[in-house]
Amino acid sequence: MMEIRDTIAAIATGLTDSGIGIVRISGSDAVRTGNEIFRSPAGKKILCSAVDHMLYYGYAYDESRDFVIDEVMAVTMRAPRSFTGEDTVEIQCHGGVLVMRKILEAALKNGARLAEPGEFTRRAFLNGRIDLSRAEAVMDVIRSQNDYALSSSVNQLKGMLSEEIKRLRSGILYEVAFIESAIDDPEHFSMEGYQEALSEKVKALTGRIRKLIDTAENGRLIKEGIDTVIVGKPNVGKSTFLNCLVGEERAIVTDVAGTTRDVLRETVRLGNICLNAVDTAGIRETEDTVEKIGVKRALKYACDADLVIYVVDASVALDENDREIAALIGDKKRIVLLNKSDLVNKVTEEDIENLFAESSSGSGEREFTIVKTSLRENMGVEEFEQAVKEMFFRGEIKSSNEIVITNMRHKKALEEACESLALVEKSLEEGMPEDFYSIDLMDAYASLGRIIGEEVDDDLVEEIFSKFCMGK
Repeated sequence: MMEIRDTIAAIATGLTDSGIGIVRISGSDAVRTGNEIFRSPAGKKILCSAVDHMLYYGYAYDESRDFVIDEVMAVTMRAPRSFTGEDTVEIQCHGGVLVMRKILEAALKNGARLAEPGEFTRRAFLNGRIDLSRAEAVMDVIRSQNDYALSSSVNQLKGMLSEEIKRLRSGILYEVAFIESAIDDPEHFSMEGYQEALSEKVKALTGRIRKLIDTAENGRLIKEGIDTVIVGKPNVGKSTFLNCLVGEERAIVTDVAGTTRDVLRETVRLGNICLNAVDTAGIRETEDTVEKIGVKRALKYACDADLVIYVVDASVALDENDREIAALIGDKKRIVLLNKSDLVNKVTEEDIENLFAESSSGSGEREFTIVKTSLRENMGVEEFEQAVKEMFFRGEIKSSNEIVITNMRHKKALEEACESLALVEKSLEEGMPEDFYSIDLMDAYASLGRIIGEEVDDDLVEEIFSKFCMGK
């Protein structure tokens, strides 16, 4: 355990008026600091002798002004049985911003200093209470936008990923120890047939790591949302579709073509899916300078999107603008909305299939789905939602106990471990000396260690915790 450092304090709940607020104090002097603030109904300072992990009713005082700040509850959590692994005091008060700030000021007057963003969780990591992957999961839990993201984050917070990484590292370390022992003491450790056995073990380890890597893309989409761009010619129903998804009129809808000239961003929740949706200007040839800029932005966003929603007016025949759009999005995952399907149709599903076939270069073609809609009648939105699930998650998103990689830092470390194990296999195939195996095995061991924080430098730790909110 690291040496306990100075005492820190911060507001641990949101800085907004609410029912309850919490001021957290942590460090070697936390109980003494809390003791100077909290008094029992009889006016006594009792926290220094308080029973650990028991809530006490009383009042928060600013002793320097002999001023009662609020009626509160207080709890002491002595090291190591606290979130940070240090002595900790939490004062629960009414959730007014002024009240919380006054209690925090009282803590600072009594020897604490203001905590930096993420410093409580950083101390939990440095004190060995949690590893780095579990520390990162704390913020993932806070930022979860759907049930699946929350479930995945809680699984990591519980240590499911940590335990799997430790098992993988243990398997690698066993092989390194055997190789080193065989090199140092060949009389007692035979290498006969070992290369074949090691090859099988490396393949098994690689398979387990690859299985984790394969979850990363869906993990990213679930955690961060699917970057979605709505494209189409002017006046086909793009803005109407966005309004249908959001459930209110966020985009201006008129019969005048070219109303949308800039991008409009909205986060849309479809059950357990989040779409980071962008409504764009209608794509067409135009002489209007402002509209040209909007069209250019639409093209850029479409190129960067995870999903392109291509809205087509089924009552108007396809033209050159449609061919341009089809060529642009031919290598993307696409859902085509055949809108205004309640009118006389001049565009069929076969027309759309032919459109993409004509625009395809023959390489990089990605899947697309056609959904018939009548957005003014709110028809086809449920079918669209199911199409997204089928396209990205094969029809179903559900909470489970499987490990899902949602952190791109973890994915990179896993990929580096695979690369090192591939070098071990190559050395085995080429009959290289045994010490070559050890070097690459230890590189894989180190890569996996970066996930749980056993092979990271201070700069990375600082960068990770700087993204945390104050008080966490």
